[in-house]
Amino acid sequence: MLHVRALAVPLFVCGSLFIALPAADATPKAAQSGQCRPEEAQSFLKRESFVKNGQLQAPDHLKAIRFRVGRYGRIEGLGFEELNSNTAFSQAASVRFMGRPVLVHRKIAPALRCVEKRIRKTCNKHADRYVPNAVGGFRSENSYRGGEISNHLFGIAVDIDPERNPCCGCVGAWPDHPACKGPASTVYERTALPRCWVHAFERYGFYWLGRDKELRDTMHFEFLGDPDRGAPR
Repeated sequence: MLHVRALAVPLFVCGSLFIALPAADATPKAAQSGQCRPEEAQSFLKRESFVKNGQLQAPDHLKAIRFRVGRYGRIEGLGFEELNSNTAFSQAASVRFMGRPVLVHRKIAPALRCVEKRIRKTCNKHADRYVPNAVGGFRSENSYRGGEISNHLFGIAVDIDPERNPCCGCVGAWPDHPACKGPASTVYERTALPRCWVHAFERYGFYWLGRDKELRDTMHFEFLGDPDRGAPR
């Protein structure tokens, strides 16, 4: 059974609680050059693997949490000190994505740089043009409901323009967003993000939570690849 100590678990709130960024760009040098190699998101880390029919599956969720703590660092109040003596936030890096500052875990900075490189290279059609106004990464408070642990706490999730790319399955006012109203043949009709952008993220180990059938969180990308594999080579 999963025991979470002293960690507040409020209702799902997207697009808020972004942490102020340090002035320096701490992107690892490995991300500055070299070729990017494609990588798929690991299935056991996807939300659909441990939340079924709206119910959290504790053993599967614990497996995903232990992986994240081991690879990225522990979260204050969550426990698991035996898995990692460092906190995730102690490994934060201030980077820029498509001209916007964002604070992420340093281990995913190379993959994020590869995504931007892919977007600039392949998303050149008129329909692919998109200029982000705000990009959020690390958060200091949990933003999931029902005992889930947000990947924003580990610095491995990125939100792009919540006001333009809603979470249609979230609580609060989100379902009332104009993009969530009426019929839609695909989730792409619920978001301003171009397909090309989504595919660029997915090419380098990110999972788009817009594909989650319950949440349809179109702003949200989370790195579910292997951070120790490294994107550039």
